[in-house]
Amino acid sequence: MIRKDKARVDIYGDRFRTRGHQLTPRLLLVARYINENREAVLEQTAMEIASVLKTSDATVVRAIQALGFAGLRDLKQTLEQWFGPIVTSSEKMSSTVGLLTSDVNASIDFVLEGHQHTCAVLSEPANRYALAQAVALLSQARQVAIFGIGASGILAEYSARLFSRIGLPATVLNRTGIGLSEQLIALQRGDVLVMMAQKSAHREGQTTLREARRLGIPTILLTNALDSRFSKEASVVIHVPRGGEKGKIPLHGTVLVCLEMMILSVASTEPQRTIKSMKRINEFHRGLKPGKKSG
Repeated sequence: MIRKDKARVDIYGDRFRTRGHQLTPRLLLVARYINENREAVLEQTAMEIASVLKTSDATVVRAIQALGFAGLRDLKQTLEQWFGPIVTSSEKMSSTVGLLTSDVNASIDFVLEGHQHTCAVLSEPANRYALAQAVALLSQARQVAIFGIGASGILAEYSARLFSRIGLPATVLNRTGIGLSEQLIALQRGDVLVMMAQKSAHREGQTTLREARRLGIPTILLTNALDSRFSKEASVVIHVPRGGEKGKIPLHGTVLVCLEMMILSVASTEPQRTIKSMKRINEFHRGLKPGKKSG
């Protein structure tokens, strides 16, 4: 989502390295959080940062000022300059269709090549091993929770239906705000979390991971951002390229390929449960069909 020029000066990083040792433990905790969660901080208020760290908003502001910034707004402006321009979804679409305009074959190749590349990556030994680990976790799960925001939320709903069909109860985590809070209540020990997330350490993802950690729930992450904070906290990371390089739109079908691999593998690992569930669904379906009218 965000481009960063490696040549751009990292003002915050420089100040954190040179002044961090002078901070009190509480101020250092804030400074370290900002350094490790820069994208999230761009969207947070001082009170929200304080809530995450279980401190006061005054402490957050003091930490920022101790590093030489006038306040949170000054800090955010500095971070925005370091990140560089944000590429929005509309800009990605404009960039992509601009390259493909009036050329159907170019559009076909763009999608096919993106999926072919993803399939090649998913078939690599490291990803096969990660998929095997994921299937082992899911096969023993009480329930699978599937996290995805935006377009990934649609994939989460579809995947939850497929998991349910093969006999593994599934719940979806695809809302924001209070809606996500209500969904998170369904998580329990013994569950497994499947998470679709990229580079941005958004609040929804962080909150979900915190609850998973609290409950001892292992996390399976599907991502193209192998160096993200989410990747560092996940139990299993599956590399799923999505295209979208150089400002072009990402492909969501590549993630679906990985999800269907995972679901079919779980079904084949637990064939008796899968067959029993499918038979029961068919029984329900037959019962729902209109019967013959009595004369």
